[in-house]
Amino acid sequence: MLPRVVTGFYLAYLVTPIALLFIGSFGDLWLNTILPTGFTGRWYLEVASDPSFRRAFLSSLLVGGVTCAVCLAIGLPLAYAVFRARDPRMRALVSALYQLPVALPPLVLAFGFILVFSSDTLPWLGSVWLLAAGHIVLGLPYFLQAVISDMQRLGLHVLEEAAESLGSSGWQRFFHIVLPSLRHSILSGLIVVAALSIGEFQFSNLVAGFLNRTYPVVLLQAFYGATGFACAATVILLVLALTASVGGALSTQRATRFSTGGR
Repeated sequence: MLPRVVTGFYLAYLVTPIALLFIGSFGDLWLNTILPTGFTGRWYLEVASDPSFRRAFLSSLLVGGVTCAVCLAIGLPLAYAVFRARDPRMRALVSALYQLPVALPPLVLAFGFILVFSSDTLPWLGSVWLLAAGHIVLGLPYFLQAVISDMQRLGLHVLEEAAESLGSSGWQRFFHIVLPSLRHSILSGLIVVAALSIGEFQFSNLVAGFLNRTYPVVLLQAFYGATGFACAATVILLVLALTASVGGALSTQRATRFSTGGR
């Protein structure tokens, strides 16, 4: 009984602010009251027609796309190399290194980028590519963790040894065994990286230039204006994050069913 009560309170605590944002996005006026008054859909139209929000939305999609592409290109070979490492101490050291950005606050990374890339030698501060580079640093550990964990769970060593005994080369094993087995975990990892990139604020707020601000950075200024406008802009961001989360959960569920033979 107690676990259900605790779970219920936690869900209420989690859902109530989101529900209030959703209600406020359709409220005509919300001043010093628990709930807004009136009903309107004009806030979503204003967000869609606002040039700064449209530009920020496209910037977030561009940065998220570049982040996912680079994490896939770098992370998959790196994950395979870590998984194939024979020395357990080397695997532990590499794991600690690639998980370091998870423990490192994004503000620390942002300050480092400001010091390095605001100089005359590297005047790249504010560029969309530098912003994407920071998101790659922050998102790559989550992609690596998803892929390496799935490699260990599926026991790819056994499958590769069986294929090697039949005369397959290293490239053949990688493309015909490793990649097909990891397709669900790769997709899940990319969805997590995309969700983190779209919702990232601390690093982007300090590094992004005026023309390359991401959606969460522009969202901050909305709360200094109309409440309904800010709620509508926030709901759009929540829908994007929720879509990515649901997609990641479905991919993980499919991967589990695949690994257990559909049982």
